[in-house]
Amino acid sequence: MRFINPKTDYAFKKIFGSADSKDILISFLNALIYNGNSTIEDLEIINPNLPPKVEGLKDTYLDVKAQLKNGTLVIIEMQVLNVQSFGKRVLFNAAKTYAFQLQKGEGYRMLKPVIALTLTDFEMFPGRHPFTSRFVYREVSDGYVYTENDIELIFVELPKFTKEIEELETITDKWIYFIKSARSLDEVPTNMDNIPELHRAFEIANQANLTREEIEDLERREMFIYDQQGAVALGRQEGRQEGRQEGKKEEQHAIAKNLLTLLDDEAIAATTGLSLEAVRELREKESENL
Repeated sequence: MRFINPKTDYAFKKIFGSADSKDILISFLNALIYNGNSTIEDLEIINPNLPPKVEGLKDTYLDVKAQLKNGTLVIIEMQVLNVQSFGKRVLFNAAKTYAFQLQKGEGYRMLKPVIALTLTDFEMFPGRHPFTSRFVYREVSDGYVYTENDIELIFVELPKFTKEIEELETITDKWIYFIKSARSLDEVPTNMDNIPELHRAFEIANQANLTREEIEDLERREMFIYDQQGAVALGRQEGRQEGRQEGKKEEQHAIAKNLLTLLDDEAIAATTGLSLEAVRELREKESENL
């Protein structure tokens, strides 16, 4: 038995964002946001990638988006590459989701809270030990929580989660282990198979249930991720040897070049930190070389 990698965008959406995944997503969110408590009773999975409502504003690219029964919006993103200004992108997506809830003529009282849940395959906060971090608005001197604290940022750093199969205790442990390690497993661990939603997640992730075309597409995406991780690492190494600024620029262009056939110019700019003009110039240059 072999499982697809939940850390790839296609697999993540297939497991958590399809029409048949509601129960799986509820269990996953209760585990990661509410410490395994059954706080979320129902939700609606909605289209996560909506065009901007204001001309010139960047598109929002998310993996999964859901609205809870109480109106709270949850946006979920699985990020593999540690690209420049990623933290700003998380904040931008959360703020944009919050701001554009209102229709014309609606008052601010109609705004519902937004939770941005971000899983990273790299250390988002080096030097900080916990693998989960939660950020809300607080008063600087005494930590008093802002009254209308409607935007919460939650980060789960997969490299900091080091438990082995036999050490998994909570449902939170088990979901994080699934995301991080399902690709390396050849069977469903017995201490995870007794949770119905996790069992179904493994069934969806089972390569035996995919078409040849889906498997080939996933393998290409995985190879792309590995290549980009290598490019990022190489760019950083060269940056240390030849100058930090120059290395960062080369890294940005290397990643952008590989994204040209996958994303539009705005998305590439947001991902790499390059200006939109620089991305367009790169696309024109590559087109001339064909």
